[in-house]
Amino acid sequence: MWEGLGLQVFLMCLGAMLCSAVAASAPLEHSHHRRLSLHRHRERTGKEGQVLHRSKRGWVWNQFFVIEEYTGPDPVLVGRLHSDVDAGDGNCKYILSGEGAGTIFVIDDKTGNIHATKTLDREEQAQYTLTAQAVDRATNKPLEPPSEFIVKVQDINDNPPEFLHGPYYARVPEMSNVGTSVMQVTATDADDPTYGNSARLVYSILQGQPYFSVEPQTGIIRTALPNMDREARQEYDVVIQAKDMGGHMGGLSGTTEVKITLTDVNDNPPKFPQSVYSMSVSEDKVSGEEVGRLKAKDPDLGENGLVSYRFIEGDGMTVFEITTDTDTREGVIKLRKPVDFETKRAYTLRVEASNTHVDPRFIAWGPYKDTATVKVMVEDADEPPAFMETSYSFEVEENAPDGTAVGRVHAKDTDVANNPVRYMIPRYTDVEQFFSVGPEDGIIKTTRPLDRETLPWHNISVSATEIGTPPSTIHLVRVNIKVKDVNDNAPEFATQNEILVCENASPGKLIETVSAVDKDEMAHRQYFHFSIAPEAVNNHNFSLKDNRDSTASIYVTRRGFSRMTQDVYFLPIEINDNGIPPMSSTNTLTIRVCSCDSKDTILSCNVEPYILPAGLSTGALIAILACIVILLAIVVLFVALRRQKKEPLIVFEEEDIRENIITYDDEGGGEEDTEAFDIATLQNPDGANGFLPRKDIKPELQYPMRPGGGPVANSVDVDDFIKTRINDADSDPTAPPYDSIQIYGYEGRGSIAGSLSSLESVTTDSDLDYDYLQSWGPRFKKLADLYGTKDSADDNS
Repeated sequence: MWEGLGLQVFLMCLGAMLCSAVAASAPLEHSHHRRLSLHRHRERTGKEGQVLHRSKRGWVWNQFFVIEEYTGPDPVLVGRLHSDVDAGDGNCKYILSGEGAGTIFVIDDKTGNIHATKTLDREEQAQYTLTAQAVDRATNKPLEPPSEFIVKVQDINDNPPEFLHGPYYARVPEMSNVGTSVMQVTATDADDPTYGNSARLVYSILQGQPYFSVEPQTGIIRTALPNMDREARQEYDVVIQAKDMGGHMGGLSGTTEVKITLTDVNDNPPKFPQSVYSMSVSEDKVSGEEVGRLKAKDPDLGENGLVSYRFIEGDGMTVFEITTDTDTREGVIKLRKPVDFETKRAYTLRVEASNTHVDPRFIAWGPYKDTATVKVMVEDADEPPAFMETSYSFEVEENAPDGTAVGRVHAKDTDVANNPVRYMIPRYTDVEQFFSVGPEDGIIKTTRPLDRETLPWHNISVSATEIGTPPSTIHLVRVNIKVKDVNDNAPEFATQNEILVCENASPGKLIETVSAVDKDEMAHRQYFHFSIAPEAVNNHNFSLKDNRDSTASIYVTRRGFSRMTQDVYFLPIEINDNGIPPMSSTNTLTIRVCSCDSKDTILSCNVEPYILPAGLSTGALIAILACIVILLAIVVLFVALRRQKKEPLIVFEEEDIRENIITYDDEGGGEEDTEAFDIATLQNPDGANGFLPRKDIKPELQYPMRPGGGPVANSVDVDDFIKTRINDADSDPTAPPYDSIQIYGYEGRGSIAGSLSSLESVTTDSDLDYDYLQSWGPRFKKLADLYGTKDSADDNS
């Protein structure tokens, strides 16, 4: 990069010598200027009132030059200042101020010589503005006004060119013509473009030939070779150089890398790797299933490499179809309709692959398509038997006896083996099993008489399977059976409503038009025939006229109907359907007599208003009903009061003096406690013996007391007493349904206190009279029985 270093040093020395010469002459020039400037000043001050005209300068004195990057041992003399007022006696002092004064630039205050003490770089600062002034050394008073001047830094070629935005990336289409612009690169040089050739750049290519070139002055990169193929090579690394000094020897240079990528164009047609493809498909495949794939290769990218496929000829163009898989760019061959091995075993197709997008610039390089042959072999499969029809429809008359043939289905094995076929009706299609099918001949028969009015159509399925082969797929066929109608239902009235007739109806008046319905199908021009039943032909109240359109009109034949005499009439009518065989039925028409006004508007069809005047009035009936209600209320109240006074069969909880619940916090033995008592037995001791007396009613049969049940007066055998009481309680069906344990305490024979039990007081002599307990009511009945025992015994004795 620093070429011609020796020459540059030589030029720098020569420049330094020139600067020294300039600096030597500069003080004289400046001295002359100052003298001129000072002389004009004195002339203006000596001749006041005169207008002085300043002459125009022919040259510029107020700027100095210093070369940059000077590396000599001594400071560089920039220039010399001299004032006209300086007599050389040392009284004049020169002062320097401004940019870099005292640091970069120093001045000899006696001689006015200016030196640069540091190395200057034009690229950092190109010029400095300074101010010089001459003052009296003793008083520091200005001898003349200050003067401003500029020190310019003179450029040398010390900066190489630089590519600020490198490395670069560019793209150019493949197959571009020679000279196609790729991109432009630009380098910058920090040197002064206005001084010499230090900043004049020239571009050249160091790497990338012979594929690319660069324009020396502009830096535009262009293609240099025709027909560069991306498929052969896609990327190129190019090195560009920029050199200053106009590219001459001694100039500085800089380089940058440019990565150029060739973009794709559609310059390659699709190509099949092989000319013939072989595929196979089983005959049991259904439409839409894939048969095989093939791919034509196209090295182009993106939409330039898109390929579409189509059949152009062959004997299977209606059997197969081909589509394009956009992800894999393959041609996918599928079944358009099923194939049959027994019918045709091979197909030949011609497939064409072509580009979807063709570049017109390269159309002459075509054609952009290719063809290949596809051979498809059909494989045999064990197919289920095939029915001759896609569905069957049969008819059978209703009420036909069981075993009546309905029709026949036929299927055969389409395979080469042609095995026999077995038929069957799946039960889920004929849940109630109305039909059966011959397993070998396929004849469908009824299993019971059919009723069209219950189910006019039967839709079943029949399956066919091969015999003598492993289980294969079952083939089903739909069978629709229509039940033909037979005239087996008699007609009847369409509605069963009553007919109303006015009491004042005149003879010949039409009171109703009746119609009929029949569950059987009506033939064309078939209608119902109406007539009055033979048993009512001689009635003199009503007549019937058959309208011969499946309706009949009912007329009144007399006048003077009265609800008091008869409010309802029944007219039997015979209806015949004229079918084959003919069916008829007798239906009764109910005719009710009503009260009407003069305009035949029905007022009432009730008979009570005419009956009431003969008996009681409405007010009387209401009074009777009110009395009945009052009597019923009194009876109910009386019964309720009687029930409240009646002694209950079961003692209430608050009245049961024996029900004492004592809680102990002792824990039992759990499931392992096998010696514990059976609570079920205690709850229902009678149930253990199979006897379950009812506790909700008072038994009719009272069990007699066991003889000797009562304790003797002076008895001390407490054990016998307790057992006796327990047996009596267990045998008493009127005892309350409580689970209780009766405890009778006895303190022994020698106790001073004696027994505390009130039960024993019955046997002791006492002066107290407990007969008054009998009058205290049912609540004290048991106490009266206990304490009144003595009196009763005395009375008995």
